[in-house]
Amino acid sequence: MAPNDSAQITGETGETGGVPAGRRRAARYVVPVAVAGITAATIGLVPALASTGDPDLPKISAAELIEKIAASDTEQLSGTVKITTDLGIPSLGGLGGSAAGTFAPKGGAAGAEGGGSAAEPTGRLMELASGEHTLRVAADGPDKQRLSILDSAAEYSLIHNGDEVWAYDSASNEAYHATAPAGAAKGSEKGAKGKDQAAPKDLPATPQDFAQEALKAAGDTTSVTVDGTARIAGRDAYQLVIKPKQTGSTIGSIKVAVDSRTGTPLKFTLLPSSGGKAAIDVGFTKVDFSKPAASTFDFTPPKGAKVTEADESKAAGKDQAHKAPKDAKDLKGLGTEPNVIGEGWTTIVRLDTGGVGPATASKDMPAQGREFMDALGDKVDGKFGSGTVFKTRLVNALMTDDGKVYVGAVTKDALVKAANAAK
Repeated sequence: MAPNDSAQITGETGETGGVPAGRRRAARYVVPVAVAGITAATIGLVPALASTGDPDLPKISAAELIEKIAASDTEQLSGTVKITTDLGIPSLGGLGGSAAGTFAPKGGAAGAEGGGSAAEPTGRLMELASGEHTLRVAADGPDKQRLSILDSAAEYSLIHNGDEVWAYDSASNEAYHATAPAGAAKGSEKGAKGKDQAAPKDLPATPQDFAQEALKAAGDTTSVTVDGTARIAGRDAYQLVIKPKQTGSTIGSIKVAVDSRTGTPLKFTLLPSSGGKAAIDVGFTKVDFSKPAASTFDFTPPKGAKVTEADESKAAGKDQAHKAPKDAKDLKGLGTEPNVIGEGWTTIVRLDTGGVGPATASKDMPAQGREFMDALGDKVDGKFGSGTVFKTRLVNALMTDDGKVYVGAVTKDALVKAANAAK
């Protein structure tokens, strides 16, 4: 029989904070997905290999499973990940021309026209935020990683090997080169302080990446349970389910399939509260935890390839072209002081841009741009005045006509309520 632990992590143990002291390190890994992280880098992955029957595993509590994830020391693996996204955003295909370049720049076209590189990593990895993709990934400790995006007739690869970072786009035969300090693994403090921002540090691409975004700290707004088992990429896994206790969130639930032996997340699924299919579904279709061959991380630009150094790309302004604010610090860097409203799953960030709202701004847009804005937005009004709610299946934003912005993984009604309360 598959294990089913329905006990919630928080508020039911009778101890301070709802979590035993011995489990606090692991418990900090459970919170709602950060709104900014989802906005900047939401990616969906199609389901992994079909289940061949739920495995019969020893029972485990939610707290124990979280500890297992936190204690996982997996540093070597290789495998294949499948990617799709369904955020409910209208297609950009009809914009065409310069409008398409403004709203959805592609690494190849934008790089070639603007003097940058078609292989520059940030823009290329952001392409994963829509459509369907297949990734091939490999890692051997903090100094060696490789990620390849496979298309029908081309491949884009990002390789980190020691102090060298290479990206290569086979379609354009262009390469991008940067240097990074040894040990500058993704997201590490050392890497963030290195001379070159060699590769994006905030773009998740595997189930582990997504799980780390979703599992950061326990709180009274979150329910965590173990709900059965699954067979993912040929391996036995427990199913950890994370749900908001609050109403008003656009996130219905998050399910993380955790490898029963290694504690490594194998699959990540986020279901919106509005129902329907998953908005984010991250899963390995193949995975191997043995040491990848050293040659996996070797790269030499092919003959005739155009090589762009990171400093050249920065000079051309391309390294910053696709970056979005990740958190409150980034927003302050834009000259905007954020105000956080609420907590947990219904957190809303309020910004005062000091500028005009969408109604005025759209007057100067080309017709295609106005059509795109109208397709995304709903006109609303209240005590705050009037404005437009721009919506996806996960993150919604209310832009008032007097220049205020309210954004969060919350419903339209929650945004309007927050705006009214701020008056």
